[in-house]
Amino acid sequence: MMASGAGGGAAGEGEWLMVAQLRATVQAQDPRAKEVDNLTLRRFLRARDHNVDKAAAMFLKFLQWRREAVPEGFVPEEKVRRELPQDKVCMGGVDRTGRPILVAFPARHFSANRDLTEFKSYVVYFFDTICASIPRGQEKFLLLVDFKSWGYSNCDIRAYLAAIEIMQNYYPERLGKALMINVPYLFMKAWKMLYPFIDNNTRAKFVFVNNKSLHETLRREIDETQLPEFLGGKTPLISLKDCARQPQSV
Repeated sequence: MMASGAGGGAAGEGEWLMVAQLRATVQAQDPRAKEVDNLTLRRFLRARDHNVDKAAAMFLKFLQWRREAVPEGFVPEEKVRRELPQDKVCMGGVDRTGRPILVAFPARHFSANRDLTEFKSYVVYFFDTICASIPRGQEKFLLLVDFKSWGYSNCDIRAYLAAIEIMQNYYPERLGKALMINVPYLFMKAWKMLYPFIDNNTRAKFVFVNNKSLHETLRREIDETQLPEFLGGKTPLISLKDCARQPQSV
């Protein structure tokens, strides 16, 4: 794993000293922490506003979760065999800052048909996939959520909360921005239920794009050559099942 300071924003000497403190703390409690690079530890540190004790507790909880939820180091396709073919989440191009784009289609999710345990594995599957695609010099991805055709049958608060919990607790500082497009009024009622469970840092990353400014906003964030075809760009979406993946910790 990469242990240098490249990517993810500038870090001063003071921050790296805190990363060293965090490493000493977590390695004393769990030897597996030795396998994790400094950039990963820095993400946990930043997620807890540079409080070493809180970051250590968060990271140790992550190691325990990873061992239980992903014992093989990655999610095998057979564990998400019902979720994967639905293409609820696909890979796009990259935004203007070089962050890979993850595209989600909530209207392809039906609460009546989902198994929550498998859905959680699917969430880990697509987060591992997008994180494995992040190039050197970057640490984050752009999430593009298209709510076109979303309705009552697609609303699934338990699944949404599960995805938010996994993202916040086990993939900290990976989400760069989430563009929410074609959002129906109905979803805003669901959002009010989800909002209290989203931490302040993550809340600030969600941008609800007005339909009138959709074209302008998308092209400000993404070059036309990298914009998905279904939004008027030139990049075809790639199904997750077609992405070559490597085991990824966070």
